[in-house]
Formats: sequence, structure tokens, C-alpha cells
Amino acid sequence: MGTENNFIAKNAIVIIAHPDDETLWCGGMILTHPECNWFVVSLCRGKDAERAPKFYQCLKILKAKGIMGDLDDGPAQTPLKNKIVKDVLLDLLPDEPFDLVITHNPSGEYTRHRRHEEVSRAVIESWYQHKISANELWTFAYEDGNKEYLPRAEKMAWQFPLSEKIWKQKYTLITQTYGFPPEGFEATTTPRIEAFWKFNNPQEVYQWLQQGGKLTAN
Repeated sequence: MGTENNFIAKNAIVIIAHPDDETLWCGGMILTHPECNWFVVSLCRGKDAERAPKFYQCLKILKAKGIMGDLDDGPAQTPLKNKIVKDVLLDLLPDEPFDLVITHNPSGEYTRHRRHEEVSRAVIESWYQHKISANELWTFAYEDGNKEYLPRAEKMAWQFPLSEKIWKQKYTLITQTYGFPPEGFEATTTPRIEAFWKFNNPQEVYQWLQQGGKLTAN
């Protein structure tokens, strides 16, 4: 487990399934590093009259730019073909290189959300295929013990403990900007410790993806 804050990226992109994922899983990192040029891509809910405006309002507070797609995100969570997810992703990406890309874990952050898993696969494969230009890729690193408890940082992942000030700012975004109730999943989950698996070798992360996206050490 590492906890040192050696963040050096000048241009970073966060690619997530839903508006609020950027804040819930790595909002503390974004808030802590306003010197970085952050760009956030949400692949779902672009036509959601309630959540889309909240996403853009949140980006203003995070001092980030971003864009939304509108992949199907119905309650049935019908599986999407990998090509469909990739096509939407690549259509939304800015045509520029990044120092860092951050996205979902291949096994998701909790049990289970299919869109998180599908977005993770699309991003990792696109980086491996040189369709995303970035020096480094991080995935979120959380687990819920197969629904035994709320999602929390993987013990062996690189961890980023949040200061009380930063955590409160993130919690306010979740409860006030996005409007999730204090007793709801998002608010009660809001991590005080953010966690990531880090990769700088596309071949390594692609092999990890093929093995199910599980790590036991840095």
C-alpha cells in the first residue's frame, strides 16, 4: 500500500459511467490538485434532464471541463456490446494527449454495476490499442466484500487519505450539488480514503484485465 502524494500530472482525464462517479470515487484527488487540467467524460445520462445539469455544475466547482454521452443506463442494465461502448467513448474523447487517465475498475467498485465494468474494459482496451494517448492509467480500487459492507479502499492499493476539509467539499458535492440524501448509498459511501491501482504499461494492464482485474499488491 502506498500513500505518498506524488501527483505530477498536468493534464488528466477521468472517464466514468455516470455523473457523480467522478466525485464519489476521485473527487478528493481532483479537489486537491486544481493545478491540473482535468477533463471528465461521463458515458451515460447525457440526456437526463435532472442529472446532466448537476454534472456540469459539479464540474464548475471542481474547476474541470467535461462532456457527456448517452449510453443506455436503464434499470435492467442490459449488457452493451464492447464496440458500442468504445465507439461512444472515442467519439467523446478530446483529440489530445494526457499525462493520466483514471477510470473504473474492471470488477467495478461494488457488487455490481455492469456499466462500470463495461466502461473500464473499453478504456483499458483503448489505451492498450493506442486509441487513448496517456502516459499512465489508474483504476479506482474499492471493494464491498460481495455486498457485506459499503465500498471501501482496497487494502493493497495506492491510497489517498483526504483531509477533513477536502472530504467535506466532496460530501457537499454529493449531497447538495447532486442532491443525494444523507442516508442514501452515495452519501454514506463517500470515501474518506480514495484508492487506485496504477499502471504505466498498457501491456501489463491489458493482461490484468484478461485475468479479471484483481490485484493483491502494488
